[in-house]
Amino acid sequence: MNVAMIIAGGRGARMNQDIPKQFLNICDKPVIIYTLQAFQAHPEIDAILAVCIDGWQEMLKAYAHQFNITKLKWVVTGGENGQESIHNGLAELEKYCHETDLVLVHDGIRPNVSQEIISGCIAECRLHGSAITVIPCVEAMLLRKEDSGKSGELIRRELLARTQTPQAFPLGKLLWAHQEAQRRGINGSTASCTLLVELGEEVYFCPGSEKNIKITTTEDMEIFKALLMAKKDEWLK
Repeated sequence: MNVAMIIAGGRGARMNQDIPKQFLNICDKPVIIYTLQAFQAHPEIDAILAVCIDGWQEMLKAYAHQFNITKLKWVVTGGENGQESIHNGLAELEKYCHETDLVLVHDGIRPNVSQEIISGCIAECRLHGSAITVIPCVEAMLLRKEDSGKSGELIRRELLARTQTPQAFPLGKLLWAHQEAQRRGINGSTASCTLLVELGEEVYFCPGSEKNIKITTTEDMEIFKALLMAKKDEWLK
């Protein structure tokens, strides 16, 4: 079984909005619904679990019913950070899934994920046991000196990868990683890939896209709206 774990537990302080950013409406639809629809539409996704900000669980369920997200099977409450939110989702999946089932962890505020990215992530994880969606770094990269606005070191951009989601692992691997993190006192890792690397594990890459944006600012909202309009224009042709 392949399960999408959608992380929608953030408060979105950088958006300066009272409504969490994953519930903001864009073109008469909440951001989180665009994300859920992408996984709902994919034939290899069997079920969806959403990790939701506390107080918004019933709203999420209502939206899922309204937009016919039938694959949404579980809604759990988010934690204080990304690592804790993912851990909460894993604790729920452990009750119903096998340790060999694949879990695709995805940002709820990354609504423009394509079917091709999801397919590639699943295929890479089946092949190598992990799959981190990445895009190449095309900008010149400089290392900032600590407590300074200056840099004296160039980082070779061909050695860098910009991570996105989804990030896929067998359920058993993720459960081990979170248990091991607790044992070692690691509690602030920002993503599944960073947690695995902190634990000394290697992870494998699969292709992402510049269009697979994460909505964290009002500028990101405008970019997503433009991408939606571009899709509509494509359909009209």
